[in-house]
Amino acid sequence: MIISPPFLPASGLTSGDASRPDPMMDAVDKFELAHGIYPVAFDRRWHCGVHLSPDMHGAVYAIADGEVVAYRVCQHAIGSGASNAGFVLLRHTTESGDGCRLTFYSLYMHLLPLAEYHTFGYDATGLANFLCKPTGEVPQGQVAPAVAGGNHKVRRKDIVGYLGRYQGLVYLHCEVFMMPGDFDAYFGHTQLGHAAPDTPATPDCWGHTYYMIPAGQQFYALPPGTITDAHHKHKLKGIEFKSGQTDTNTLPLVVETYFSKGTKYTNVWSVAADGSRAPLTDQPVPELDYEYDLYHRATALYNTCPSDGYEMLRFGRILSTPATLSGDACATWVQVTYASGKLGYIDINTAAIKKLSDADFPSFMGWQKLGDGNMPFGSDGLCDIDALKKIVGDAAASEQPTVSTATTEVQKADVLSSYVKGHDGVRQVLRGFICNAPSEWDSTNNETRYAKLLDDGGFYHGNDEGYNKFLTYLKEIQFWDVTGLPAGQKLWFFHPLAFIRHFRKCAWFAKDEFASIYPDSYMSADADAIREKYRKPLNFSLRKYGMLNYLRQSHFLGQGAVESGFLCSMQESSMIGNVTATAVYGTQINPISKKSEKDLGHWYGAIPSEDDPWYRSTKYSSTGHLITSSYDWRGGNCDREDAQKFRGRGFKQLTFRSNYADYWLYRAWIQQSSFTASWWSDHQYQAKHRALMTKIPAQIDNPDVVATEPGNCLDSGAWYITCLRPKVVRAIDSDSFQIPKTAAELAKEERVIENITRGINGGPIGLDKRVKYTRMIKKVLL
Repeated sequence: MIISPPFLPASGLTSGDASRPDPMMDAVDKFELAHGIYPVAFDRRWHCGVHLSPDMHGAVYAIADGEVVAYRVCQHAIGSGASNAGFVLLRHTTESGDGCRLTFYSLYMHLLPLAEYHTFGYDATGLANFLCKPTGEVPQGQVAPAVAGGNHKVRRKDIVGYLGRYQGLVYLHCEVFMMPGDFDAYFGHTQLGHAAPDTPATPDCWGHTYYMIPAGQQFYALPPGTITDAHHKHKLKGIEFKSGQTDTNTLPLVVETYFSKGTKYTNVWSVAADGSRAPLTDQPVPELDYEYDLYHRATALYNTCPSDGYEMLRFGRILSTPATLSGDACATWVQVTYASGKLGYIDINTAAIKKLSDADFPSFMGWQKLGDGNMPFGSDGLCDIDALKKIVGDAAASEQPTVSTATTEVQKADVLSSYVKGHDGVRQVLRGFICNAPSEWDSTNNETRYAKLLDDGGFYHGNDEGYNKFLTYLKEIQFWDVTGLPAGQKLWFFHPLAFIRHFRKCAWFAKDEFASIYPDSYMSADADAIREKYRKPLNFSLRKYGMLNYLRQSHFLGQGAVESGFLCSMQESSMIGNVTATAVYGTQINPISKKSEKDLGHWYGAIPSEDDPWYRSTKYSSTGHLITSSYDWRGGNCDREDAQKFRGRGFKQLTFRSNYADYWLYRAWIQQSSFTASWWSDHQYQAKHRALMTKIPAQIDNPDVVATEPGNCLDSGAWYITCLRPKVVRAIDSDSFQIPKTAAELAKEERVIENITRGINGGPIGLDKRVKYTRMIKKVLL
């Protein structure tokens, strides 16, 4: 999903603290106002959104691609001019990496009226036409009517309005909610609400990884089998481990791991008998360069199948099917702080330790479903402080005041407001609430919901006329009747910023989102079919190889657009033309070289009639421009057919027998015992005497599987740049999340892209297009 907050502060694009990998959300979190906390308003009432006030007045942006459900554009403010009633309600539909549909809604309320645009220097530039005129002509000071969406669509980061105000305060009221059927369809596949979640059986795994470790587990100072070398370094199969302490954990543990800019970070909490958590790590514990070295670790520790081992090291379980590793071969030693001042190693590859991810919405990370049985709100929409404290539990136990003796409504509201505003721990717990409640904008039960306003101590006690005027005004502001959504129904609400932050970690693209990244204009006539052929393998590869943020994805897909022709060419084609003894001057594409090897039934060149001199020759265009040199006797190629047999294939055009051998070893399709490592170091190889070589090259009989199977196409490409060329990822991570604007910024970005290109190809081949496509995709994703 491609999603971002409704405000896009420049200050949130970069961060000096790599342990906080989403500085954009860190910046927007600071905009939340205390008088509009989700899900409790200052007056004890149910509040289904948050109030956000950025540090400067500006545009409000759509958080994701969507369709307009309803909206209201006002010409003037309402009443005395201190309140704005403009809003836009959007429906968003996407799909998880495992193919599960997700439909949700976002609301942007209290948008600036058109008459006040000039006050802030706005001219409606960037607004869709339908938002540039009022939705009804009404006398100044009255509320314009809300209207249905009218089939209008918006894209993420489209401006839906400008920051307005309500009751004199400048802020945006923002909501995210789901309809009951949509909620059940998506969250029925997660472990939300499960008190004792289990390791999922599906590969829909994304975001941070979590381990639930029962009490009484054995921790070791060093993994068993570790030896100390002459330099006093502790190594297991060549991988260094730092010594800890041997002991068992008294309490159950929850361990969180994630990666950012090559570093692995770990947080640990102990879990008390009542389910409350206490942190054992004050700050995330870093393991520098762990991610950059992940392939090296996997090949050393899991030489039988490094691909499975790579997944074990990243996720704690194997997601690919079928798995090659099993039993003790999957042992994965994770460094964990298991008690105060004690750090040791535990093998998380046991059934007793549950492995989850953000895709599971685990309760131990604060996600709580609140419905009829445990909502702290009554039918009157008022929150009871004692009920709230029970749900919050011990998150702020040391800070909680004694049970309130407040009697009047004003007193109760003051006590509750003070409790929520004054305790950071309470507000943090509230962010994880997923509440089943009616919309504030549905008038169905207004009289029941607001009846207590007439009670003794209520705002309208003894003032029936004022109460009736309030209900009339409220109904004018409400808009549910034009949405086409069922009235009187309870919805599932999320803290909007918590929802956005969480799904920014998912690293998967829905069908329409992928079409915006790889548009039809750059692809063949069957563009939709091609994208769908590769989309799910792409989503899986992005998660497996840690391309979780939009910057890494932009570079990966920008480079891949050149290498694979926007997915349209997963095998390197040849040219026919003027052929000499050492070169081919191509005049046109050789059509058979483009034919799928799946249709051929074998790799191109496996039969004599397909012999193609292009690959073993120096390659020139028809104008005499050098394309690339011969593949003959390069990169481990040695048999006569190797140059053609090991032509470029897959998303990153894997080329040469040596690279194929590395990938075959990684996937456990061959074993190291079957050939000689670095066979090209044989002195007869240097002399190009194949028959005299004593070192045995890797035997690969079916190189075409890199191109013919969509999963292999994307996996090999992601493996190539993250594993075989780890400097490429370091170069990507050196880039800025900010879209360059100045000449200096553009030049710096181009240097980054050139470094990436050289890391992939050894030279700046096709640099202009790589720069163009990377920038094009950045504009979609960042």
